[in-house]
Amino acid sequence: PQGGSEGDFDLVSGTRYKGDGGVYGWDLRRKLISRGANFLTQVLLRPGASDLTGSFRLYKRPVLETLVSRCVSKGYVFQMEMIVRARQLSYSVGEVPISFVDRVYGESKLGGNEIVSFVKGLITLFATT
Repeated sequence: PQGGSEGDFDLVSGTRYKGDGGVYGWDLRRKLISRGANFLTQVLLRPGASDLTGSFRLYKRPVLETLVSRCVSKGYVFQMEMIVRARQLSYSVGEVPISFVDRVYGESKLGGNEIVSFVKGLITLFATT
């Protein structure tokens, strides 16, 4: 089950890629990386959620405890693994469109090393789920 403003979901994820969701303040490179990461994830893992790299989420406490105990990833892959593991355990995932506005201060930690780690993590999840 996805979408809607009502429902008793095990976790609810904010999505930038459905409904009125969106991203503001990102350059083309950052948008392409984000879209590319989500596209690859959709193709390989079929997660049933549209935004696996976002971090605006609500979890029921027992669900969060279970998922954290089963996740092995670090960095950006962790967000993706939480949804994939939730689906494996048949938890219900709801999605709510969000508008993400880029930070005003500081810089993203998304660099070459993080991209390589993400791809390795994606392949590992694909091979083990």
